[in-house]
Amino acid sequence: MVQNGDCSLSHFRNQLGFLLAVILIPLGVGYAATFEEPIAELRTPKKPDTPQIHGPKIYAARPGHPFLYRIPCTGIRPILFSAKNLPASLRLDSKSGIIPGEAPKKRGEYLVDLQAVNARGRIKRQFKIVVRDTIGLTPQMGWNDWYTFYDRITDGDIRRAAAAMISSGMADFGYAYVDIDDGWSRKPESNEPELKGPARDSPGNILSNARFPDMPALTGYIHELGLKTGIYTSPGPRTCAGFEGSYQHEEADALRFAQWGFDLLKYDWCSYGSVARDDSLLVLQEPYKKMGGLVEGLDRDVVFNMCQYGMGEVWKWGRQVGGNSWRTTGDLGTTPDSSLPGFYSIGLANSVLNEYARPGGWNDSDYILIGTVGDANNIALPARQTQLTAEEQYSCMSMWSLMASPLMFSGDMTALDEFTRNVLCNSEVIDIDWDSLGMQGIVIRKADQEFILAKPLDDGSLAVGLFNLTAAPRVVSVGWKELGVRGQQKVRDVWRQRNIGSFASVFSSQVPSHGVVLVRLIPKSAQQH
Repeated sequence: MVQNGDCSLSHFRNQLGFLLAVILIPLGVGYAATFEEPIAELRTPKKPDTPQIHGPKIYAARPGHPFLYRIPCTGIRPILFSAKNLPASLRLDSKSGIIPGEAPKKRGEYLVDLQAVNARGRIKRQFKIVVRDTIGLTPQMGWNDWYTFYDRITDGDIRRAAAAMISSGMADFGYAYVDIDDGWSRKPESNEPELKGPARDSPGNILSNARFPDMPALTGYIHELGLKTGIYTSPGPRTCAGFEGSYQHEEADALRFAQWGFDLLKYDWCSYGSVARDDSLLVLQEPYKKMGGLVEGLDRDVVFNMCQYGMGEVWKWGRQVGGNSWRTTGDLGTTPDSSLPGFYSIGLANSVLNEYARPGGWNDSDYILIGTVGDANNIALPARQTQLTAEEQYSCMSMWSLMASPLMFSGDMTALDEFTRNVLCNSEVIDIDWDSLGMQGIVIRKADQEFILAKPLDDGSLAVGLFNLTAAPRVVSVGWKELGVRGQQKVRDVWRQRNIGSFASVFSSQVPSHGVVLVRLIPKSAQQH
């Protein structure tokens, strides 16, 4: 598909390159595909008017707990939804596609046939609901306010972000969480009237500040949209921004968060270092083990997002203390650039931890910082457009998806531009992230000039990212022996959602500076799926 009426020379070159590939395919030789696109090319094709159901193929809930799922679906509205074999304790709103209710009390797998119909067509898709003790079978997706609002967040900001997740179409691709970060609780030492006051009531329950006058009303609003919402605290006496933390009030706070209706808890180390006895592994684990056990015992499903910057090799034990995801590095927003933007050093460090990621627990690379974002090194500055090039933004989203990292956007939801939506909302890229096989991509090659990640997918295909780490375009090649595959492979350009051709033993492509070519290798055995 030609995007934006592009009849430029670069587009002609790409079409010529594609034709050459078709000519060379019968010869069974490797072909260097070239992509010389304009710097801000919208690679993600526009979705058709016919309905297309997106989202994970598998979804987990604990027995008897509140259940909420919004079917992600593109296509012209109105769309009418139906579901065959839906458990009796769940119900489907046929107009919104929202499935609320209570998870079945009986453990097991429930295969549901979803259908979406509009004036242009219909589509069916199977959806597996898994009822057991482990949740988070795919990485969480959504938005966190931190890199837009920092400690200035308000109830209104969260509501507007939730509404924008629907109106922008992001929810139609599976973005579901709207998370409140630091700054919602009280700050007794503050001089600002909205923030100060007693941090807790007489029984010891934590209190929100005046910027958040009614937490249950806020979570109720978000849930009515079919979305979920998360909250933030620290195991220390204070949060990173100096607000009330959960130290010595862990059980009361866990219960309060559940009563308020939250679906995710981000637990940030922050001031816990001031009360920790030492920096031994046991002490590093202690606060997360305590809160993880409390969260798991709640009467609602709450994803436990551990934020402690990779201390004590958290990826080795995060799952055992109840974590559904754990940060493996420092903050992306404060990671300095070198010859490459900071996200590369974060991603390269996270990429080697693939053996510790699987359904129920994920290596978290931090938020996706594109679009309009603030400056974490000077939070007083107004948010501005990301300084990443278009190629770098495609690389970041590709790397995060190949690593099965949570896809949490943290730019301004109310200032989404077309290009940012194009990067965030490519269904085939997202499908790689939350593929139900649950594997993190494996490092195939890591060198000064190039980086290759490969992720096995549940249909037998292989997602491969060819990353160029240099300041100039570069041809990057990978052979089947290196990838552990054999035979003729159909190669699909994931970003452009089009097939390139069939290749016998090697794939080569020119990759732009700091850019990526993301493909799927599909063997004959998987081509009928």
